[in-house]
Amino acid sequence: MLDHALPDIDSWTLLFSNNGLPVLRVTKRRLEEMRADLDRVDARELARLILQDPIMTVRVLAYIQPLRGRSLQRDITTIASAVMMAGIEPFFHRFSELFTIEDQVKGAGPQALLGVLQVIRRAQRAADYAQEWAIWRHDINMEEVRIAALLHDLSEILVWCSAPKLGLSIQEMLKAHPGMRSAEAQKIALGFTFHDIQSELCRVWHLPELLQTLINDDNSDHPRVKNVILAVRLARHSSHGWDDAALPDDFKEIGELLNITPEAVRQRLGLEPMPAREADGQTHP
Repeated sequence: MLDHALPDIDSWTLLFSNNGLPVLRVTKRRLEEMRADLDRVDARELARLILQDPIMTVRVLAYIQPLRGRSLQRDITTIASAVMMAGIEPFFHRFSELFTIEDQVKGAGPQALLGVLQVIRRAQRAADYAQEWAIWRHDINMEEVRIAALLHDLSEILVWCSAPKLGLSIQEMLKAHPGMRSAEAQKIALGFTFHDIQSELCRVWHLPELLQTLINDDNSDHPRVKNVILAVRLARHSSHGWDDAALPDDFKEIGELLNITPEAVRQRLGLEPMPAREADGQTHP
């Protein structure tokens, strides 16, 4: 377990690239169940399982890129396509020796495990929101949008897995200084931001350019990127309940993306209706 910042960005990417990255325990268990009966494995069911696990998803994407050869004109940007291209048997052969996040962070104490699982749960929720809105918007490939939301905070997950003490120190810094920006806390603890590390990992792993574009907040004027950003933001702001002060702005922006009212956004999320005055944009005296 790493307990100190690394000297440069290359050291961080080497740390994550040279080690087989851990997956969720449930992912490993389900894959082992499927491996036991390969003839009955359904590629779509396999893809659905992978798409619940951010690290497994990025491992599959990184694995498939060099295999696609020059015959394919475009990148493989979906897990279903990656599984079909690899073939069921070679896929299970390649991912036969998996170890789990739960085992990797076990020695770092319960707070470390809780920390990484919270970030992963947030990523799963962001992916669900992004997929639902992509379907609503008639996106031509909703899985690409789902993957981008799932992987948006990947480097944060990887830091929690490999250096949970640093993940905890960022968390504690932000708690102690409510006005501090997340990026500032990341730089103090890691020497770099999660975004810096993630950009380099995307390049080193040759992730599809389209996914790199969708993950990058700098492209927020594009509706698909906006879809991803707002899903990630909503998952983050609602991670401790639905009373975060930033949520009304989120509902407004999501409504603009989907061409519905902020109140309709709340309804789609299954939230209680707002008091009439607030729903009308009026404030209480």
